[in-house]
Amino acid sequence: LYKKYRPEEAFRLRKRLEIHYTPKHGSWLDIAEIELNVMTKQCLSRRIESIDKLKSELSAWESERNAKQAKVKWQFTNDKARIKLLSLYPKLE
Repeated sequence: LYKKYRPEEAFRLRKRLEIHYTPKHGSWLDIAEIELNVMTKQCLSRRIESIDKLKSELSAWESERNAKQAKVKWQFTNDKARIKLLSLYPKLE
C-alpha cells in the first residue's frame, strides 16, 4: 500500500484491512513444525505402547492446547523489521 499510495491514504486503507503478519519466510508450515516440537516434548517423550493410546494422548494434548488458546509468538516484529530491513522499505519524500 505504501508503494502505491501516499502515507495518509495507505494508512487509511490499512485500517480497513485485517492483516495477519508472519515473517517473510514464516508460514503455516513453520507453525505446524513448532506445534509438532511442542507435542514431541510434552506428549511424545516416552514410548507409547499402542496406536489407540497414542490417539488418546494426542487428543488430550490437543484439547489442552486449544483450551489454553496457545499461539505462536513471532519474535520478528514490524518495528524490528523496519530497522533490520531498512534498505527494503520505500523511501518516502
